[in-house]
Amino acid sequence: MQSNSDSLVTVLVASLIHEIHIAKTLLSSYGINSFIFDENLMTTIGTAYVEGYKLKVNSADFEKAKEILSTIEDDSY
Repeated sequence: MQSNSDSLVTVLVASLIHEIHIAKTLLSSYGINSFIFDENLMTTIGTAYVEGYKLKVNSADFEKAKEILSTIEDDSY
């Protein structure tokens, strides 16, 4: 049985794939593994049917990942 600390949770949803890749690279630089969901689905059926690309991390890394990503959100405005 899988423990809760091994489950993946969504840390970011974006409509543009480059935003997801930038966030993935940033998290990787801090040693956090992340996974892109819906990337192939979007190209198969189109963006009208999918809410956005999702970047997921291990639930144990969620709080740290949100903190890291919040720094780039703050800098972009």
